[in-house]
Amino acid sequence: MKKLLILVSILTSLVLLVACGTSEKEDGSSSDGGEKFKIGASQIVEHPSLDKAYEGFKAALEEAGLDVEYDFQSAQGDQNNLKPISDGFVADNVDLIFANSTPAALSALEATKDATDIPVLFTSVTDAVESGIVEAMDKPGENITGVVDLHPDAIQETVKFIDQYFPDATVGLIYNAGESNSVTQIEAVREAGEGTSLTFEERTVANSSEVQQAATSLVSDVDVFYIVTDNMVVSALESVVAVANEQDIPLVVGEPDSLAKGGFVTFGIDYFTIGKRTGEMAVEILKNGKSPQDINVEYPPEIQLFINKGAAEEQGIEWNADWDKDAQFVETATN
Repeated sequence: MKKLLILVSILTSLVLLVACGTSEKEDGSSSDGGEKFKIGASQIVEHPSLDKAYEGFKAALEEAGLDVEYDFQSAQGDQNNLKPISDGFVADNVDLIFANSTPAALSALEATKDATDIPVLFTSVTDAVESGIVEAMDKPGENITGVVDLHPDAIQETVKFIDQYFPDATVGLIYNAGESNSVTQIEAVREAGEGTSLTFEERTVANSSEVQQAATSLVSDVDVFYIVTDNMVVSALESVVAVANEQDIPLVVGEPDSLAKGGFVTFGIDYFTIGKRTGEMAVEILKNGKSPQDINVEYPPEIQLFINKGAAEEQGIEWNADWDKDAQFVETATN
């Protein structure tokens, strides 16, 4: 009898050891009883703003204690790559798609039109309504919602800044006309410029290799560059910075991460913050069972004036004392 009890004890211990060594159950749940999720994450291109949004998204899920496997894929600046990426996520039956940028969101929405059980959360989208991602900010689609990256006042405040400190300037705009995110912003810039002393000169590009040529072609015609949050142009911003520095042309940008590349000023947002808020929405869906259609699309919480003093000096800008008290300062990143 004593030998039998010892044998039972040994067998029980072995069973417990095997159970403890199992990281994931056959039903997809983790060893602590929590569910393991697979998230497909896509973005049009890799640049600091989009990358920060993705980091913020992951941080929210980590803080919530979710066990997540990520399948991250970049379209490398080519929108044609997004369809196979999104279709692949659907074929893999991921638990959620994180679409980081307007093209990525549109692609994910199209891919899930017959798979609406896969929720899509987006960020780094300028105008989710105008681009056709959602019907309205308070009426997201059946399986999609998220956080836009343009504060309602950002472009207006930026244009006002240019008009105040560079009156009668001709402002050079470079953007990808094939990206609805950018077209929406350029239209907003034109509208904000009505009634000011500013005029605008535009160049469009079809790929990042054309950005430097576009900037160079504007040199003799403009007093200021203004680069909105166009993914293609921002991915090649260094070429615009080089022209701006060489020709002493102030470079106004659309977000703080472009200041670290050598831009002069922006009224911007923190992309990590909007990514994290999008991640919090993902937690509400994956952990708490909410539906995307019950979560309104949100704006960034606030904007702030950011200035790169070093870039101002490089671009021959006369310093204004008002900026010392109004701005948060950013330095150019060193490689």
